[in-house]
Amino acid sequence: MNIHEYQAKALLAKYAVPLLKGGVAYTRDEAMDVARKLGGPITAVKAQIHAGGRGKGRFKDDPNGKGGVRVARSIEEVGQHAAAMLGHELVTKQTGPTGKTVKRLYIEDGCDIKRELYLSMLVDRAIGRIAIIASTEGGMDIEAVAHDTPEKIVEQAIDPVTGYQAFQGRKIAFALGLSGKQVGSFVTLLGSLYKAFTELDASLIEINPLVVTGAGEVIALDAKMNFDDNGLFRHKDVEELRDIDEEDPAETEAEKYALNYVKLDGQIGCMVNGAGLAMATMDIIKLYGAAPANFLDVGGGATKERVTAAFKIILKDPNVEGILVNIFGGIMRCDVIAEGVVAAAREVNLHVPLVVRLEGTNVELGKKILKESGLRITSAENLGDAAEKIVKAVKEEG
Repeated sequence: MNIHEYQAKALLAKYAVPLLKGGVAYTRDEAMDVARKLGGPITAVKAQIHAGGRGKGRFKDDPNGKGGVRVARSIEEVGQHAAAMLGHELVTKQTGPTGKTVKRLYIEDGCDIKRELYLSMLVDRAIGRIAIIASTEGGMDIEAVAHDTPEKIVEQAIDPVTGYQAFQGRKIAFALGLSGKQVGSFVTLLGSLYKAFTELDASLIEINPLVVTGAGEVIALDAKMNFDDNGLFRHKDVEELRDIDEEDPAETEAEKYALNYVKLDGQIGCMVNGAGLAMATMDIIKLYGAAPANFLDVGGGATKERVTAAFKIILKDPNVEGILVNIFGGIMRCDVIAEGVVAAAREVNLHVPLVVRLEGTNVELGKKILKESGLRITSAENLGDAAEKIVKAVKEEG
């Protein structure tokens, strides 16, 4: 689960992470009111969407204008920026061409920035530990830094038995060129981030940039936090921060039925049981010259209702030109899948080719249900046959 910058900063403030003062605003007037209360000569106006690269992004109705992070030097300018951002679509590298509508802003004090650094804490699955990633290239895309100048990235794994140790913080601080009291501040900040990370079941904390001010203070100027969904039952307060408007509607709908769904860019919808089989199905679709429109795993114990829901979710994607159902009935029975497919096809008035490959428990009964349905459903004997048939059907209709 992702949250907004202002929400992440509210959580990190509880762990004594050094931050600037700020407040959230949903209207132009609220933005100006927050700026008045801050009272500083310089104010930052930040669009709040679930996407990185806001500062370098551009608004769809003003592609040559300013991005989603702007500096204001008066209350009136704060109002102007707020009016130009609220209700408008911000396009960044992470949003895709459609962009995301800005519905709230974070109004924050300005500061005297002397240096910008990059800092993050994440779960390194390769080593099974929490890792700290830091770089002198703050404000940059860390992927670009890793590609172009990997020597500027510092990594430090944390032993889960001992936890974060001060010497590790000092090692990173020296690598970043920090000195004097900056080192102590950085070491303490890392300790606070590690405590927040572990106690809140986070999967990522990213501070980009982490700034060193003219006065030598080390401050988190930005904050991004992601959380392990499997740990949210322990953190109801964090779960309440979820912004459904920022999530894909289809993925949100799938979650209601315990379906694992991820939208992709292809034209062939997939409904499969089991993540490994789903990956193999997507691969073979590519092998036969087409592309999958989604990843959808209905799980091993799906009911007729869940299968029907999965079918509807796939067909809501306007890019879907055909559907491939690939089910191995181990725990799940093939007749249940067949009943769900038939029910969904009738309910949504199926208008695209549908190929179904069933194997396993009650497979003959499942095939009989499909055959006797009277619907335009093509059966396949194996996965290769299924992929070949759905790709051919889509190309013929296209």
